[in-house]
Amino acid sequence: MEKTFLEGWALILGASSGFGEAAALALAESGMNIVGVHLDRKGTLPNVERITEQIKKAGRRALFFNMNAASPEKRIEVIEQMVSENITIRVLVHSLAFGSLKPLIAETERASISQSQLEMTLDVMANSLVYWTQDLVRRNLFDQGGRIYGLTSAGGARVWPSYGAVSAAKAAMESHIRQLALELGPKEISVNALRAGVTDTPALRKIPGSDEMIRIAKGKNPWGRLTTPEDVASIICLLSHPKANWVTGNVIGVDGGEFIVD
Repeated sequence: MEKTFLEGWALILGASSGFGEAAALALAESGMNIVGVHLDRKGTLPNVERITEQIKKAGRRALFFNMNAASPEKRIEVIEQMVSENITIRVLVHSLAFGSLKPLIAETERASISQSQLEMTLDVMANSLVYWTQDLVRRNLFDQGGRIYGLTSAGGARVWPSYGAVSAAKAAMESHIRQLALELGPKEISVNALRAGVTDTPALRKIPGSDEMIRIAKGKNPWGRLTTPEDVASIICLLSHPKANWVTGNVIGVDGGEFIVD
């Protein structure tokens, strides 16, 4: 087996596809056991089974929960299970991608985003990181030298039709990352946001105009291609190395230079 440089447990929120899936597999290959939280229906569960089997083939443990990661009750359920199995984590990856893609302003009330939809989007895609972190810290479930990663995008600073609520969530995520880095510094937990480039994931395909978004990204990216989930997962592994603890409080572009090109 290839020599590994990580150990312990990683908790992946949104572990069944996209960035979460890639992070789970890469961290397992690097030496970590995986707690995965995901929300899947019967039709996509075979992919979850494939992921857990790959983790086990790497010689690691896989403890997966099919539930709503934004639910306070479900969050406590996962944490209690971790406590009962004496699991503490070294890496937390927040990769939840579920929100409303309605415009803020439309001709009719029904066509525009509602208060509950806007608040749900921010709660799932940004605020839930804070709530998970709070509970994990309160229960002393972070190992020394812990790492926290929140997935963000160019949408935190730029606009796209019907992306208003998600854009707000990405901006909130980046703000939460900075504040958590400040407050968790005394506990030696590093916290960073990873700003992925345009990546062809199931979440991207739900955005109206995603084909055009992909075309533009390919055209301006200095590497001439899209970002992949594996690109981001590799950076998560590198930043989780014990010697990378001093990198904290940042929004780190993982996009081949895409963001800097107008």
